[in-house]
Amino acid sequence: MMSASPSPSPARDSRAAKAARGERARPIYVVNGPNLNMLGEREPEHYGRTSLAEIEAELSACAKAKNVALVFFQSNEEGRLIDCIQDAAQNARALIINAGAYTHSSVALLDALKLLSVPVVEVHLSNIFAREAFRQHSYISPAASGVICGFGAAGYRMALNAILAQTDMPQTGMPQTRIKDTAP
Repeated sequence: MMSASPSPSPARDSRAAKAARGERARPIYVVNGPNLNMLGEREPEHYGRTSLAEIEAELSACAKAKNVALVFFQSNEEGRLIDCIQDAAQNARALIINAGAYTHSSVALLDALKLLSVPVVEVHLSNIFAREAFRQHSYISPAASGVICGFGAAGYRMALNAILAQTDMPQTGMPQTRIKDTAP
């Protein structure tokens, strides 16, 4: 006669289910570095004519369709980017980062990104490997799960889809959030 394995206790299932729901409710951070607030105006031959606001709107629509919460942040200041990444280390389920020029110079961003235990996708609008030699090295790539470059604004959507495929987490609906940089 086979014996049935004991069924899990309802209290234990409840705690596990609550923990899983809490993890799924965490947003994906989308962090943008210096000069990305000037997208659409600055060097459109390299970065395209799509503004950062348009990228955020398109990504928000994509995320909403998948019941994913996003937190957007942009700053021209390295310290503020680090503060946001440190916040993401505590609150995000993943992070998409376009560090702009800090990609090629910031060990501090690399160190901050190493705090994260969630997927990180590095995004570049242009193909950095087809640009000047100094742009072909990324200090932050060692902390990234993957890098997407050269696909323009679509790279952000590709990063979101890659994160969702990698994490394989069921999604839950949450409002989109934009963190305002309040620097004077």
